[in-house]
Amino acid sequence: MARYTGPRTKIARKFGEPIFGEDKVLAKKNYPPGQHGLNKRRKTSEYGLQLREKQKVKYTYGVLEKQFHNLFDKASRAKGTTGEILLQLLEGRLDNVVYRLGIAPTRAAARQLVLHRHIVVNGKVVNIASYAVQPGDVIGVREKSKSLEVIADALAGFNHSKYPWIEWDENQKAGKFLHVPAREDIPEKIQEQLIVELYSK
Repeated sequence: MARYTGPRTKIARKFGEPIFGEDKVLAKKNYPPGQHGLNKRRKTSEYGLQLREKQKVKYTYGVLEKQFHNLFDKASRAKGTTGEILLQLLEGRLDNVVYRLGIAPTRAAARQLVLHRHIVVNGKVVNIASYAVQPGDVIGVREKSKSLEVIADALAGFNHSKYPWIEWDENQKAGKFLHVPAREDIPEKIQEQLIVELYSK
């Protein structure tokens, strides 16, 4: 299965939420895509709602089915609430942390920066987007990449105080992953319990 590279607005309209960030088209057309998008649709089944929530999370964080299943399996074996741990594992992915630090405008852009070796973790280049960031890790921009326009534009005016689990050093162009985020600090509108119910069948 290949990673989705099609129109992002189409997917956002499918879920009725700006899951990829601010979307002007979604604001105007807040109904599903296709010629029947405006028509009333049949009530979605319980399974349909659960599947839809899982698909939404996969698109939001940019992970494939096998990756998502592996993360869920890891979350289900850990102590604590499975759904919450799943979201924490997704938040701890390197591409997501780069996005949360404001180094990239979107998760897709963050993934590209990681793959192209522009990001360092504790001073060493890491080009694996799914790399699991640990509390205490310092994530920054590679020295020769600090002048990249895409990074400078993303950081300009970014509010680094909105995520309490990360700390930003403007001089070093680096951020520290302080701790695993609490569920209430993760801003995405996700009903993780539906995903747990889906995999419990």
